[in-house]
Amino acid sequence: MLASTIVTLLNEQVNKEFYSAYLYLDMANFYADKGLLGYENWFKVQAQEEMSHAMLFRQYLQNNGHSVKLGAIADPSKEYADLKDPLLDALNHEEYVTKSINTIYEEAQKEKDFRTQQFLDWFIKEQGEEEMNAQENIQKFEVFGTDKRGLYLLNQELQTRVYSPPSLVL
Repeated sequence: MLASTIVTLLNEQVNKEFYSAYLYLDMANFYADKGLLGYENWFKVQAQEEMSHAMLFRQYLQNNGHSVKLGAIADPSKEYADLKDPLLDALNHEEYVTKSINTIYEEAQKEKDFRTQQFLDWFIKEQGEEEMNAQENIQKFEVFGTDKRGLYLLNQELQTRVYSPPSLVL
């Protein structure tokens, strides 16, 4: 059995991951409205990843004999003034998610909950990749995105991203 503090944090993380999916779908909508279908695609794939993360946390709770408590998902809608703004928000959000997962890991360490620590190891690595990808999107936009031809090529590049389900074994 998992400690009640761990169960609470894991349930909160399920909700945070679903919120992340909503947030990224909102960003995808922003880019779709601008006709930037590559950026739209990148954020739709990101939303799929976040949904799969939520489902992994859900399954981990269930596999350990705990009920999943789904909370309301906040409205992620935001008005963006600039094409770069969602990219900056995405990095900020990934940093927030990283802190949240680190908090669960710290609590698991306190509880000597080695199983949860091992489960979270994959997410810690994943968050490093998520932050790196978000930073890369910002850097590429700063270098190439202010030029219409560069933006076109970046948009084409992002169109090629496809969803690949995680291969984490619970």
